[in-house]
Amino acid sequence: MITSLSRPDGLLQQTDYAPVATTSGSRLLLLAGQLAVTPAGETTDADLAGQVHAALRNVATAVTGAGGKVEDIARLTFYVAGWQTDLADALWEGTARAQASDGFPSPLPPVTVIGVQTLWRPDLLVEIEAIAALD
Repeated sequence: MITSLSRPDGLLQQTDYAPVATTSGSRLLLLAGQLAVTPAGETTDADLAGQVHAALRNVATAVTGAGGKVEDIARLTFYVAGWQTDLADALWEGTARAQASDGFPSPLPPVTVIGVQTLWRPDLLVEIEAIAALD
């Protein structure tokens, strides 16, 4: 379980996510990248904000399915196809939707956004990996 999120002096001070998560727990959950797809593999949304929200919902489903809670997530990594800085608003809009409906905390745990050329299929815009510390 996450025991604290923090922003140590000397690091970038912003509000979307905390750069440091201190955890305790006896099991480490390493989650493969989740996409904005249904269990049958159908893409859920065409836009980045919708895909971020859907992929985070799949992250939440996986963590709770493993016996954890969304609050146990200690790190998120976003892989965004064709990343450009003007996509940031859509990315944060999708995370805000997940915070409102799926229990993701505000601020988020540490986040890294990595731009990639493409993902598994051309209609997929984001893939999200997670690490969680479970009791």
